[in-house]
Order: sequence, then C-alpha cells, then structure tokens
Amino acid sequence: MGKKRSRETDGQGDVAMGDPAVDTRDDDSSDDEVRRKNMKAKSAYPPADPVSGAQDMDIVNVDFELFNYDPQIDFHGVKTLLRQLFDADAQLFDLSELSDLIVEQNTIGSTCKVDDKANDAYAFLTVLNMQEHRAKQPIAQLIEYLTNRAKTNPSLVGAVPEVLASGKHVGLVLAERLLNMPAEVIPPMWSCLIDEIEAAVEDKEPYEFSHYLVVSRAYREVASTLDQSERRQKKARDEPELQYFHPEDEEMRKHAAASGTYEFTKEGESVADSKRAFQEMGIKPCGFMMLIEADKFQGAVQAIAEYVGTAT
Repeated sequence: MGKKRSRETDGQGDVAMGDPAVDTRDDDSSDDEVRRKNMKAKSAYPPADPVSGAQDMDIVNVDFELFNYDPQIDFHGVKTLLRQLFDADAQLFDLSELSDLIVEQNTIGSTCKVDDKANDAYAFLTVLNMQEHRAKQPIAQLIEYLTNRAKTNPSLVGAVPEVLASGKHVGLVLAERLLNMPAEVIPPMWSCLIDEIEAAVEDKEPYEFSHYLVVSRAYREVASTLDQSERRQKKARDEPELQYFHPEDEEMRKHAAASGTYEFTKEGESVADSKRAFQEMGIKPCGFMMLIEADKFQGAVQAIAEYVGTAT
C-alpha cells in the first residue's frame, strides 16, 4: 500500500464535536509512525441497556485516540468486532482473512483505542474496494451474501444486487464499536475516512467509488417466547419499531439511494430471549445496509457530525 498519510492542524488538544480536527503526532521517524487524533469524550459505565436506554449516572472521563491499522496489533481486535457486526451470520465468512484485508490496508480507516496503540480497538472503521478484491474469498462471500440478503427486502432488491453485479467500484464500509462507546468518537472517524479516501484518489490508488455500501446492524423489540402474556405479545406485534445499534445510521440513511434491514440466516428462535437484558421485551437483531451514491457520501458524513452534536 502507499505511504502513510497525515494532516496538519493549527493547534493541538481535544477535538470539539462541531470541529473534528486532527492532531498528528509522530511517535518516531520510522515507517511505523502513528497517526494519532486526540479526542476527549465521556463514556458511561456500566453501558446503557439496549432496550430501555437506562444506565447508572456514574461518569468517567476517557481519552480516546484514533490510530492507523497495525497488522501486528489489530488483527484480533478487528476480528472480534467483525464477529459482533455480522452477529449470528459471522460463521458464514472467513473473518480471519477479512481482518487481514482490513489491517493490511493501513492508510485507510482508523481504530479507536484508549491509553496506547498496543491495546485492542474499541471501535474500527474502514472501506474496502469490492471490485478490486472480489476474487478474494471474504469479499466474494460478502458479495454473494449481501446480494441474497438484499433480495429479501423490496427496498433493497432494486438497487443493491444490480450495483454489486455491475462491475463498478463499490466501497464496502465496515464499522463497529463496543456498545458503550460514546457517540463523540464517531464523527472524527468518518471525517478522517473522507480525508484518507481523497488522498488515496490523488495518489491514483483504487478508492474512487461509484457507491458506498454501508453494512450495519439494527434490532426490534419482540415479545419473549417465555412470556405468553397476551398484552405483551400484542405490544410486540403493534410496535415493531426499528432501533439502531449505531444511532447515526438513522441520519445516514436519509442520504441513501436504498436502505433496509434483512434477517440473519443463522439466528435461532430463542435469540430474543437470550438478549432480553432483564426487560419485559426481548430484542431481535437484524442486518441493516445502506447504498449511498459517491457524490452524496460526504454530505452523509457531515450530517452524522451535526446529528451527534445535536444529540449530545
């Protein structure tokens, strides 16, 4: 891959939510120099419940930093987050080879960590050229899987399979984080991705896309099969509102040419019970994807920054 990229800023210190600036510091002068972007955000512990949103009020201040991928450090952390992203269907993919693809592409995307580069990632974001890597097993698996899953949703079937079969350069966007990560870390990660893609295109690298396909997760509340209360069963039928594991997805989908959910193929009937989190209702996860035209992508990223800034 090409040379390490960095961006200069006028000042150093914390990144404001409205202005996700980048602080570039070199740990040494070798080719392994680290691009670090300082952020300060509040992370709540224990994490908020995914259904009720309730949490204890104890707050600790945590400094998060963004790093380039390091194949010697980030393989296992990225693989763990990929397993979380693909949920019940993670077993369908060669996650080891997919993780290798991500961490070896170390000038595109970021990991988010606490304290030190050597720690596991709390979050990651990247984009892979599906056309460029389509002969590689994990991308071939994902193309087939996403095509088939898109065919199960009328909102996706008219767009996603056609684009994936067109031979166009489509950017597969993969992002995941621990459930209790603060939203403040998200806009800087996406803004850096935009910068890195622009720099890669200037260097004639294969990151000039026609579309971006963002793969994510969502869930709906469902009645537990262990609780046969007619009232709760009726509530689940009447109020199947879609909820987002990544709240920014709700804003990003407004910029998508097509977006929608799909059922995981390997999920058992008892999954909602195992994810009740001691609430009356269980949660049923599902896959979620958004197809965004390239000229709308930067606007979608800007909308995320504005949305997070308003919501926090």
